[in-house]
Amino acid sequence: MAAATGSASTKPEESSGSSATAASSGPTTSSSTASSGRHQLRPVKYDYADSFACTYIVSVVAASIAELATYPLDLTKTRLQIQGEGALALTSNQIQATGAGKGNMQYRGMVATAFGIAREEGAMKLWQGVTPALYRHVVYSGVRICSYDMMRKEFSPDGTQALPLWKSALCGVTAGAVAQWLASPADLVKVQIQMEGRRRLMGEPPRVHSAGHAFRKIVQRGGVKGLWKGSIPNVQRAALVNLGDLTTYDTIKHLIMHRLQMPDCHTVHVLASICAGFVAAIMGTPADVVKTRIMNQPTDDKGRGLLYRGSVDCLRQTVAKEGFVALYKGFLPCWIRMAPWSLTFWLSFEQIRKMIGASGY
Repeated sequence: MAAATGSASTKPEESSGSSATAASSGPTTSSSTASSGRHQLRPVKYDYADSFACTYIVSVVAASIAELATYPLDLTKTRLQIQGEGALALTSNQIQATGAGKGNMQYRGMVATAFGIAREEGAMKLWQGVTPALYRHVVYSGVRICSYDMMRKEFSPDGTQALPLWKSALCGVTAGAVAQWLASPADLVKVQIQMEGRRRLMGEPPRVHSAGHAFRKIVQRGGVKGLWKGSIPNVQRAALVNLGDLTTYDTIKHLIMHRLQMPDCHTVHVLASICAGFVAAIMGTPADVVKTRIMNQPTDDKGRGLLYRGSVDCLRQTVAKEGFVALYKGFLPCWIRMAPWSLTFWLSFEQIRKMIGASGY
């Protein structure tokens, strides 16, 4: 009887113990489930940081920083590329009437041209046309960076591995061409505003007074289609530049990290961006000269160019009248601008992405 009583008393204790255990484990299980549910509902930081919209915004901000820092070099480059064209167009009567002597039309070089603009027109004129340039990057930089990233992830087996050179080159050319075609109207306005200071010095009446006025005048003379005047050499130039910039940066960055076993740091970004700027300048300068001259030429009432029939005609005339070297006129300021632009852009881009928790580009 005692044994039976003991066993009977033991069972309730075990039963109560198991129920207590179940009761104690119940809240734990439910709390862990709730905690797990909260973690699943809460967005992880790198999800939005690596999203299309966030990448687009970061690329536009980084490009705006780089543009403001290096824009005087872009203006100097454009003036150098147009000087030969202006020298051929300026007649002796215009020289006598305006007092623009032969010395003003000489190829003064990058430094002399920059100081000449600051002395003759004012230091702030070195940033003339920066507003449409910033508008351009809202479209151009955002589209090229995001489209390259999307194509790179499509071609990569797991979305993170470095691409073969030919695939990376294909992505860079496509991204640059699409982005520049969409941003071509803003680029056209920028080039025309950049040349207004020189037109005034040559005694010619101003063609445009602001970005808005230039935009309206282009549409009035050539319709909406006129906004894409010079878009073909523009797209060709952008495709070559991004072949040098995006492809070189991506390839050199992964090459340095893989071969030298270096982390994704500022040193890698600096080395890769310097190489990217140099290759981009070599690839893009001839197309840039043609693009600038076509976009800057005067047009008739129907929006047709008065100096060149197209990019091939401009290329032929430039080589015939000024020699092959003229295609690399402005190469030094082009490279000197692209190197700090690329450096500033990629450092800003990578740093902002790191600050918001995104992965390395």
